[in-house]
Amino acid sequence: MAKLTLTQFLSLDGVYQAPGGPDEDPSGGFDQGGWTVPYADDDFGAFMDDVFSRPAAFLLGRRTYEIFASYWPRMTDPDDPIASKLNSLPKYVASTTLSSADWAGTTVLGGDLVKEIWALKERTTDGEVQMHGSGGLAQSLMAHDLIDTLHLLVFPVVLGKGRRLFAEGTQPTAFRHTDARTTGSGIAVHTYELAGRPAYGSYV
Repeated sequence: MAKLTLTQFLSLDGVYQAPGGPDEDPSGGFDQGGWTVPYADDDFGAFMDDVFSRPAAFLLGRRTYEIFASYWPRMTDPDDPIASKLNSLPKYVASTTLSSADWAGTTVLGGDLVKEIWALKERTTDGEVQMHGSGGLAQSLMAHDLIDTLHLLVFPVVLGKGRRLFAEGTQPTAFRHTDARTTGSGIAVHTYELAGRPAYGSYV
């Protein structure tokens, strides 16, 4: 069974909304899109290239799928390690509103999401099923312990508003910290593996 991994860009205050550009996701009046761009350096690029060396398939939420599908199919350089994987490997988009998807190799998952994702993980035997962005979908899947690995890239900026990955009501969950690095521009990259429920104690 494949691991389901999430690579997510976060601000210091946990916001994941519209990291890549001003027009990416202005919903809810969010006007700070593109907040990751000033920090994109060679270390950041190397980490992302490494992540994209491991996928067997991609799982995306509808909003992230639409953002990716408007950009990546136009990137046709076969030596681009990100574009080549995104354009050639199977892609699954979780949506109750999409009936079809135009990006080649894309399947819409519109049924029982938990069953669909378990089945996807079970039939993927070589490599990871990777999620990128897709914060709303990630929240739904974390509530069912379906995400095995988190790659959280924390950018040194506070936004003060926007959608947060770990919002009020998130299921209490323990993780095991397995890797950390910091890019030259100050992005803190942390990797966590799912470890179950939190343990509690007292210092008294």
